[in-house]
Amino acid sequence: MKIKIINDDFSAVWDGVFYKKLSDYPHVTDWEIRTLVEFIDYEKLYGRNCTIECDDKVLLNEIKDKISKKGLYIDAPRPALITECTACLNKGCLTDFVCHTTSLENAIKIFECGSLLSATRARGIPAEILMQESRNAANDPKDYFDYIMFAWGNCQAGDRLVMERYLGRFPSEEDLSLNFKPGIRFYFEYERLAAHPNRVFDGALPMKVKDEVRLCDWVYRIVIPEELKEKIADFIPENLQGKVVYIENDCKDIWEWSRKVYNTVKESKNDI
Repeated sequence: MKIKIINDDFSAVWDGVFYKKLSDYPHVTDWEIRTLVEFIDYEKLYGRNCTIECDDKVLLNEIKDKISKKGLYIDAPRPALITECTACLNKGCLTDFVCHTTSLENAIKIFECGSLLSATRARGIPAEILMQESRNAANDPKDYFDYIMFAWGNCQAGDRLVMERYLGRFPSEEDLSLNFKPGIRFYFEYERLAAHPNRVFDGALPMKVKDEVRLCDWVYRIVIPEELKEKIADFIPENLQGKVVYIENDCKDIWEWSRKVYNTVKESKNDI
């Protein structure tokens, strides 16, 4: 796997390359070093070595030197706001919650089994076959399909992916505004889910969990668009009904929706 340190819009893993965007290029924070160390360690776990590239050679040497002293950085504290990506209305990732976003159809299956499942578990298909599907546009390796992926709580990426799979193509600006249809979000407190026995920090995502996450044990809130209430209410188990929040989508676009959902979840702490 190749790591490319960039001064672009956001970080992403795509077709064998981890494009790592720094929040203040050409300066690197201790947290960013930690995520690079975690990425390298995760890749090594699955037999993949990493090389690092950066146009700024002084920065490249600094990063390599710090990675070689990873013990100094592996416990770097998580910032309350991460500004590697500033596309959202919060101008950065808020880190007290992580979430998993999915479609109505998948949410019903999740409620029926009571757990979030990895792709291999949910679909009962070997990872080698899942790798070959057209939906694997990023050319992810097979181990990725053994994990449930989580984004930061105010991120719109999950809803964007739900729209993409609904449409069968990359969403347009109009798809993400006038025609936007939000998915269903499962929210988790970062600190609690970090204690899951199958939790992994891979440096690219906030975290991911291998195989399964039982909702009754771990979920914090489940956010469902009000327009989907009649279609899903009967599938929600009694032990999860107190976790569900229905929210009206009166927002002009995906970014406004993401902020509204996050704020609602954050404010719901007062209800506990």
